[in-house]
Amino acid sequence: MSKDNRIFDLEERLIDFAVRIIRTAESLPKTRVGNHIAGQLIR
Repeated sequence: MSKDNRIFDLEERLIDFAVRIIRTAESLPKTRVGNHIAGQLIR
């Protein structure tokens, strides 16, 4: 695997991770605690 392929793979994995975090934050209950944890996750 060349260096370029590894960098692209990392970028793709980071984007997938970000999408999963956003979906998780959106699925939390809309309570004070849920909103607080969602904010922490997004940050």
